[in-house]
Amino acid sequence: MSERATREENVDVVWSGDWVAERLGVALEGDGDLRELLGLALRRNPKRAHLLVSNVLGKHVPQRPSVVYGAGYGLGERVRALLGEEEARRAVVLGYAETATGLGHAVADGLRDAPYLHSTRRPVAGVRQAGGFEEAHSHATSHLLLPEDPELLAQGAEASTLVLVDDEFSTGNTVLNTIRALHEPHPRDRYVIVALVDMRSPADRDRLTAFAAEIGARVDLVTRSTGTVTLPDGVLERGQALVAAQEAEQAEEAREASASAPPSVPAPAPVTRVDLAWPAGVPDGGRHGFTPAHRSALEAALPGMAERIADALGGGARQGRVLVLGFEELMYAPLRLGTALEETLGADTEVRYSTTTRSPVLAVDDPGYAIRTRLVFPAHDTPADGPGDRYAYNVAGANFDAVVAVVDSTADTPELHAPEGLLARLAAHTGQVLLVVVPSYTPTTPVQESAVLPEPLRGPDFSSYAPEDVGWLLQDLSDTELEAPTEEREEAIQSGGAHYAESLPVEYQPSAEYQALFTAALETSAARIARAVGTVTETVLAERGPRPVLVSLARAGTPVGVLMRRWAQHRHGLDLPHYAISIVRGRGIDATALRWLAAHHDPADVVFVDGWTGKGAITRELASAMEEFEASGGPAGFDPEIAVLADPGGCVRTYGTREDFLIPSACLNSTVSGLISRTVLRADLVGPNDFHGGKFYRELAGSDVSVRFLDTIAARFDEVAGQVEDEAKELLAADRAPTWEGWAAVERISEEYGIHDVNLVKPGVGETTRVLLRRVPWKILAKRGAGADLTHIRLLAEQRGVPVEEVDDLPYSCVGLIHPRYTRGATGADGKAVKGA
Repeated sequence: MSERATREENVDVVWSGDWVAERLGVALEGDGDLRELLGLALRRNPKRAHLLVSNVLGKHVPQRPSVVYGAGYGLGERVRALLGEEEARRAVVLGYAETATGLGHAVADGLRDAPYLHSTRRPVAGVRQAGGFEEAHSHATSHLLLPEDPELLAQGAEASTLVLVDDEFSTGNTVLNTIRALHEPHPRDRYVIVALVDMRSPADRDRLTAFAAEIGARVDLVTRSTGTVTLPDGVLERGQALVAAQEAEQAEEAREASASAPPSVPAPAPVTRVDLAWPAGVPDGGRHGFTPAHRSALEAALPGMAERIADALGGGARQGRVLVLGFEELMYAPLRLGTALEETLGADTEVRYSTTTRSPVLAVDDPGYAIRTRLVFPAHDTPADGPGDRYAYNVAGANFDAVVAVVDSTADTPELHAPEGLLARLAAHTGQVLLVVVPSYTPTTPVQESAVLPEPLRGPDFSSYAPEDVGWLLQDLSDTELEAPTEEREEAIQSGGAHYAESLPVEYQPSAEYQALFTAALETSAARIARAVGTVTETVLAERGPRPVLVSLARAGTPVGVLMRRWAQHRHGLDLPHYAISIVRGRGIDATALRWLAAHHDPADVVFVDGWTGKGAITRELASAMEEFEASGGPAGFDPEIAVLADPGGCVRTYGTREDFLIPSACLNSTVSGLISRTVLRADLVGPNDFHGGKFYRELAGSDVSVRFLDTIAARFDEVAGQVEDEAKELLAADRAPTWEGWAAVERISEEYGIHDVNLVKPGVGETTRVLLRRVPWKILAKRGAGADLTHIRLLAEQRGVPVEEVDDLPYSCVGLIHPRYTRGATGADGKAVKGA
């Protein structure tokens, strides 16, 4: 790339270091473009008063992605020319966290064939440390080296040159510490140090020369600009006093503004999750190493990913200003998405790039100061050094029409989505926020030989739900033929020849009469369901809050989980994570999905969600499965208690109601559940490191009422809010211990009707509906006087020729009985049960 192509835009007439220079006497001197490259700010750091703020690094100052990438790439080309092509191919590039992770990666790209690794301050479970060193002046000093390939840094003197990349070369201490730590176990003949600016004093330059002679290695230096910083005596103490005075003044101005102006809360910008389709197997950055093969795969995928982001931005932002905002050490992935987005959107859109940071810096709204504004938010990636504030600089007040926030999946946590979290802070300063999540790369090590865990599927590529509504911890089997006629499935299941989860029933296509019945039932029951949604959500927030992770049992639990998420957002401003997971009676829960959850969230925060209880079989299944999962070495801490909308069986202690009433989502199959099938577990399709399977019935989009179901109920939230508050308080104070009344009733019915198998007795409106839609029903027991809740049951029974028997003394509104001795000879040619068979 040419020097002209990499030069930054310089729109400030005033140098962005004047404010600090005038007050502290700090002087910056150097070659021609040094002041274009650097401004000055004040650190909130007891070790160093000033901060050199780069205009081309993409950390503190939003800059064109092509300028940021070009600065690093150009340095890499210079290193390649210095080493020669053959030696450049053998080089290994090491960048420094957090500031130079993206710069180092761009340098490696400029070398073309060099693998890349950056240091990290994030320990990764199961990955051995290959080295480490200290950065004495930093606010966070310890650097870890965690390469997936233990030989990456162990190559001998004849094999490779080590290229070390930092944003600035100020004293040389960090680089010397690094070389000293790595040279002793693995000596090399040559090192190359790369930085945007070399600000060393003459004494520091002499020290590096002496060190190179001491270890007997050649040490070269490649920089873009050279200069010095002159610091007067007492600058550290004066700087600390100036920071304290400025912060006190700003706090007083904020208090006065708050007192004089009426409180107003502007409507926040919407947050839209973009399914990036990140290429499988490509790391999110260089934390564990990044090879030339990874580079090729990423380059091929970048245009398509940029198109997805551009489509999500829509028309308005295409004519305005868009910021691609990375996250701490995750600098390279958002940078390359930014460069691709520049090309995709063209000259009509002004694309900028920067990242969040751990570094605390004073903000002063003055054109002669490099950090004009500061957003503060809590850490959202469970850092090893504990919770604390994080920062985004020069974003507020910059008039961005949209912000594309890019994080890795480890950092996609409740803290990110919290009312005071990063997304909320961004939403207050822009018209649109897009969330892009890059899957965190998990290395394969001798200790951990399993494959990298897959990422959740999201709409619209999988399901008709919005991507933020639910992440499906499933694998897509949409192109696999899994359906079998109901009668064949029933015979195979009851004969022991197959498990119900190994195939799918043919999707029931409702008649016009039945669809009209669903519509009427939805309108009639919407307020009652909204009440139950609110009550169970408030109970969960009170007992498992403040930011639970909702995990629905697919698929009946999924619409309920989405509604609970919507309630929490509508009433409390909480953006709760929500996933759908597979559990199979007799086979247990998806262990791979549990491992994924444990890798991305605290298991103690996970709340399992289902639609309703029948006899409590899934409640028992989940408790048993969690015991087995932990006993097999799986991560501990998951609570097997289920939260349900309706608990007519008395099987759980967290519920919205214990009434057995019609929940319209039970009336249909996939067309009210995001067009997703039941889950599938079959050995030839699901490996030990795979999620269970599911199908997306795109062809049924014309009949889909999934979003309509959600919107109809959510529209009643405000109407029922008062009742929910009263009911939640009453429930929280009540004895909610499970009674298992339903289980006792099922056992009695099983014996009384000569079935002798509780699995063929399906109690409650929801389970009875499933029997009529998916299984071969024998008869329906209806509680005398149950009324409108059973209208659809009676219609389905009539369509299938199944008798409905009115009974007294039934704890449920109805019970569905599956034919206990089913063969295809027990039905007529149309599949209807033969009376008396």
